[in-house]
Amino acid sequence: MALTHDYTVSVEWTGNRGTGTSGYRDYARDHVVRIEGLPDILGSADPTFRGDASRHNPEQLLLTSLAQCHMLSYLHQAVTVGVVVIDYHDAATATMETQGTGGRFTRAVLHPVVTVADASMIEAATSAHHQAHLDCFIASSVNFPVDVEPTVIVGGLKP
Repeated sequence: MALTHDYTVSVEWTGNRGTGTSGYRDYARDHVVRIEGLPDILGSADPTFRGDASRHNPEQLLLTSLAQCHMLSYLHQAVTVGVVVIDYHDAATATMETQGTGGRFTRAVLHPVVTVADASMIEAATSAHHQAHLDCFIASSVNFPVDVEPTVIVGGLKP
């Protein structure tokens, strides 16, 4: 039996410079994303589309969601297969193409670098990325390829 989970966010446009959308250059793309109980996220469009570079844009947040989801799924898989992860970071990338006034993502690539406690864990740590990718809700929901190119290194546990 499938379980459902509902999510609610509020997005408020804050870019009215006094004349609304009277012209393409007459309004800011600024907005606030609100989720009850959490800090606000200041958003805008990508600077290419007349947005504010000091604010998060939807394209960045989509890639962020993919990277976060994979990491959380991976950490769960690591526990499941007995891998002790002591550090994890990712420098994810994505490509979007535009055509006319629309566009779409064509690919995202996650580049997780995972540090494990012992060299005997490298193979299992590398393999766990596959199941983590299958388990990631966000990657399973998008209609473009999300590739994972992991690196696993060995480090010692800190005393």
